[in-house]
Amino acid sequence: MTATELTETFNWRGRDVRWGSAGSGPAVVFCHGTPWSSWLWAPFAEALARWFTVYLWDMPGYGTSSKHAEHDVSLAVQGEVLAELVRHWRLDRPHLVAHDFGGATALRAHLLHGLEASSLALVDVVALRPWGSPFFGLVQESADVLTRLPADIHRGALAEYVQTAAHRPLAAWQLDALITPWLGEVGQAAFYRQIVQADERYTDEIESLYPGIAVPTLVVWGADDAWIPVDRAHRLAEMIPGAELTVIADAGHLVHLDQPPALAAGITEWLLRQSRA
Repeated sequence: MTATELTETFNWRGRDVRWGSAGSGPAVVFCHGTPWSSWLWAPFAEALARWFTVYLWDMPGYGTSSKHAEHDVSLAVQGEVLAELVRHWRLDRPHLVAHDFGGATALRAHLLHGLEASSLALVDVVALRPWGSPFFGLVQESADVLTRLPADIHRGALAEYVQTAAHRPLAAWQLDALITPWLGEVGQAAFYRQIVQADERYTDEIESLYPGIAVPTLVVWGADDAWIPVDRAHRLAEMIPGAELTVIADAGHLVHLDQPPALAAGITEWLLRQSRA
C-alpha cells in the first residue's frame, strides 16, 4: 500500500475521514488546504516514507472524505478532527506538515486541542488575517445561486479559480486531479459550502498564541503567492520564536506543483534534521 491510497476510514461525529499511511520511522502527518486534498501532498509523502511513517488524510468535506450537507466543515471542526485522528493513530508527538487551511488546522489542533508535535512545517498557510480572496466574498453572498450553476459553467469557473493559485500554467492532469472532488451534485455543493464557512475568526482565536509556540517551526512560502502574499511569511516567522523561514522563488500558492524539487528538498532536510535532534 502507498500513502496515496486512502484505504482507511475514521468515523468522527458522523463524518467519514479517509486516510492512509506508509513507511516506517518517526511519524509525519500531512495536512492539506482548500480547495485541495491529500493528493497534493502524496508524492512528497511517498518519497519521505523511506525514512518516516507518513500519514495522509482528507479533511471532512474535502477529497474522498464525506461531504454531508448538514456537517460543519469549518476550521474549528478541522482542528478537532486532526487532534482526534492523531489520538486514533496513537502517535506520540508527530511532525506536522501543513499547507493553506491545513496550517490553521494544525495550529488550532496544537494550540487549542492538546495535539503535541515534534515540529511544524507551515507552507503558504492560512494563519494571519486578512485572508480570503474577493471570490470568497462573492461565494458567501451568492452560495445558493452558485450551487445551482449548470455543471459545465461550475467546472469552468472552478478551473479558472484553481489556476490562479499556481505561478505557472497547470498541466491538464494536474488541474483535473485538483477539481474532480468538487464536481457532480455533491461535490459542487460541498465546494461552495466550505467557502461559506470560512471565517477569519478561527485564526483570530489563535493568533495571539503564536509567540508561545515552543516546538521547532519552519515557515515555507512561494515568493509569488497571489493568494496569500509572502509578507505573511515574514510576519508569521517573526511571531513564532526561533522559526526558520524559506522563500521559494518562481512559486505561487501551489508551490508543490510550481517548484516540487525545491519544496521536497526543504521539507526533507527539515524533517531529517528534526528527527535527529
